[in-house]
Amino acid sequence: MSRIGKKPVPVPKGVTVTVDGRTIKVKGPRGELTRTVHPLMQVTADGAAITVERPSDESEHKALHGLTRTLIANMVEGVTAGFRKQLEIVGVGYKAEARPYGLQLALGFSHPVDYRAPAGIKLTAPQPTAIVVEGANKEVVGQVAAELRSLRPPEPYKGKGIKYVGEQVRRKAGKAGGK
Repeated sequence: MSRIGKKPVPVPKGVTVTVDGRTIKVKGPRGELTRTVHPLMQVTADGAAITVERPSDESEHKALHGLTRTLIANMVEGVTAGFRKQLEIVGVGYKAEARPYGLQLALGFSHPVDYRAPAGIKLTAPQPTAIVVEGANKEVVGQVAAELRSLRPPEPYKGKGIKYVGEQVRRKAGKAGGK
């Protein structure tokens, strides 16, 4: 059984947390995040820590307890250090270029693909075959990385496409030779 919900979330220096009913606002050097928590969870914030309490020991309440605490911890980490995902592009002629609105990708289609970054997300291409997604909100960073990967997922025969750094692509054997 997880007891993660009982741990208080430490609040580092330079981060302010305000709890207004079910709404939690976390403001720090990398931005400001807001979230509405489940009505059954009680969130209290003093200057040094944020605590989450559950009404009973039912399994649903235990699950919501751990979830709420983890979401708040991710908000605090996001406004202090931020989150980042790295993707790599594999394929001849496949490349990414940073634009003011987001990215322009050449992925083997007859046209370039434009990807517009949502608010609070910074997209960079340090090399033509690398993409870095950075932001304060962990959910949005992961969603943007998944959307970029879905533009051309890695295929199993040659491994061409967009994949996460460190992702292992399962390869298949090609056609068996004739006689």
